[in-house]
Amino acid sequence: FCAGADECMKYRSPLVSRYASKEMAYNFSDRKKFSTWRKLWIYLAKAEKALGLSITDAQIAEMESHAEDIDFAMAAEEERKLRHDVMAHVHTFAHCCPSAAPIIHLGATSCYVGDNTDLIMLRDGFDVLLPKLARVIDRLSNFAEKYADLPTLGFTHYQPAQLTTVGKRACLWLQDLAMDMRNLQRARDDLRFRGVKGTTGTQASFLQLFQGDHDKVMMENQIQINHPAFLTLAYLVTGQTYSRKVDVDCLSSLASLGATVHKICTDIRLLANLKEIEEPFEKEQIGSSAMPYKRNPMRAERCCSLARHLVALMADPLQTASVQWLERTLDDSANRRISLPESFLTADIILSTLQNITEGLVVYPKVIERHIRHELPFMATENIIMAMVKAGGNRQDCHEKIRVLSQEAAAVVKQEGGDNDLLARVQRDPYFAPILGQLDALLDPRTFIGRAPQQVTRFLSEEVRPLLEPYNAKMDVKIELEL
Repeated sequence: FCAGADECMKYRSPLVSRYASKEMAYNFSDRKKFSTWRKLWIYLAKAEKALGLSITDAQIAEMESHAEDIDFAMAAEEERKLRHDVMAHVHTFAHCCPSAAPIIHLGATSCYVGDNTDLIMLRDGFDVLLPKLARVIDRLSNFAEKYADLPTLGFTHYQPAQLTTVGKRACLWLQDLAMDMRNLQRARDDLRFRGVKGTTGTQASFLQLFQGDHDKVMMENQIQINHPAFLTLAYLVTGQTYSRKVDVDCLSSLASLGATVHKICTDIRLLANLKEIEEPFEKEQIGSSAMPYKRNPMRAERCCSLARHLVALMADPLQTASVQWLERTLDDSANRRISLPESFLTADIILSTLQNITEGLVVYPKVIERHIRHELPFMATENIIMAMVKAGGNRQDCHEKIRVLSQEAAAVVKQEGGDNDLLARVQRDPYFAPILGQLDALLDPRTFIGRAPQQVTRFLSEEVRPLLEPYNAKMDVKIELEL
């Protein structure tokens, strides 16, 4: 809800006001952004001093003492006058650092602070998401292990198909999430620092500062990437900006995660309709204002809703990268202010919600068993035919018998709304007398699940658990979902 009357008069992004975590909201906040700009200016000055420029310890100390006390009102007023966000903050920083004013931003272009900060925030955004994704995978792998051998109807075309197990189906979800984990980690690890490259990426301004000394220019760039808060590698070539293909790479991994989550939560919603599996439901939670009995899968629905937004955001970086003329154009800026933070904020709440879901999934084995009983007699017809052949029967005769009885049973189910009585029809037909004693074994659901339990065990052991090892220390975090 609004903090005050004035706040209620302005639109606020639900991603921050309603959904995303404090960590992710802070990661893309003005406080982090502009304090990182100041840290970059401080480290730039330190590097330039170390390489012989006329910069004093007192100037650097002055900058360091004011790294966090940002006058946001002054910066906003400066930007209103200058129509330039970086220069507005240069002036604001210089106001509280009068002795350092001449050397703030020395030799740099706006993208020195803008792009390098964006790259840091992208990296730190991945560092928020990866442990959350690991916890989702962990909770779901525990679920898969618990239900590895519980038979359930499989579905193809959303029509009943051969049996699988509840745990094996969860492994299909897990396999996609494991791919997302590897994609996010790779995108994170591939990020580099833009470094100090100048207005068109040629480092010409720095070469002039150091009077044509190429070694010093290269050393300055190296000093920058040695800072523990920055990235440890730099792109060897850039234009004025780092390639916007980097944004494509990062956001594509998040969009792919969105597609995975949408599929998982759609499956949960379908299974909730069948009353086989439900997401957690609070003791006093209301499913519907008009229908008190309802238990709507609102968490899974939220994930699907936000996942669509996450997937749709992928169009922004693709188009931005495609229209960056020559060394750069500024039509990337406004778009990236929206698409980069929103992608990470959206992924953040999706993972928090999915963790909450996977920590409390409820399975109803008796409902699952009833659904199996309705369909299994049809699926067992091939086993019945094989048993009759082994008992001396003719396959074609048996096939025709089963075909007729199956159609009669199907008519009862579809036209009369009755239960599947194929088994009773087989038991009443004298033709099947030689195998009546085998029917229970022929219809045991556990004989229809193939190697599903073994597949679950191997998959969790060889692919899932090793993937989670780097995050074992962060597994105990619980999610109290704000609904």
